[in-house]
Amino acid sequence: MADIRELPARLRHVFWVGGGSGAGKSTIARRLADRHGWHLYATDDVMRDHAARTSPEEAPFLHAFMAMDMDERWVNRSPEIMLETFHWFRGEGFQLIVEDLLRLPREPCVVVEGFRLLPHLVKPLLTVPEQAVWLLPTPEFRQAAFRSRSVPGEGFLWRTGDPAKAGRNIAARDHMFTRRLQEETERLRLRAVHVDAAMTEDDLVERVTTAFRL
Repeated sequence: MADIRELPARLRHVFWVGGGSGAGKSTIARRLADRHGWHLYATDDVMRDHAARTSPEEAPFLHAFMAMDMDERWVNRSPEIMLETFHWFRGEGFQLIVEDLLRLPREPCVVVEGFRLLPHLVKPLLTVPEQAVWLLPTPEFRQAAFRSRSVPGEGFLWRTGDPAKAGRNIAARDHMFTRRLQEETERLRLRAVHVDAAMTEDDLVERVTTAFRL
């Protein structure tokens, strides 16, 4: 890893799109990348690789999660415990995102997206606040987004003993996570966009574009 003091200058070409699950981060980042000819870095796509690059000492919550069965992960624990112990919400492996970004060319710009981009971890990497934005979905918007993607019988929830309870647990956990992101962006004076069902995809693209001052 580079000296932390050097990182803002070395990452000044990076735009960050964080936020809650189901907020449209991937869609918006992809549209911005297509519009401006940027490189797209999706943190979801590298989670498996990052998990393999960590040790239990470096990422204890991640390795504890990996050792659980599906019901232990999603059914048998409360949403509060799920929130507090979820490895990516604790910032485990975030340094691997930074390492990946440092390996990319500085031209063209990079847009990085994902819920792993926690405000308190991203802020020290910014040269200006306009490099980052967090999308905060309402529960209704998030539920509608997941319903549109889900196929009965498919997905990891259906590998639990109680898919309905697992879904409720995850929805409650994600709601608390989004609320935490809102509190953190407000405290750190970082930019956030509230996403509700009345907002179209084009509206959201323009809101993020404005936040980035493009």
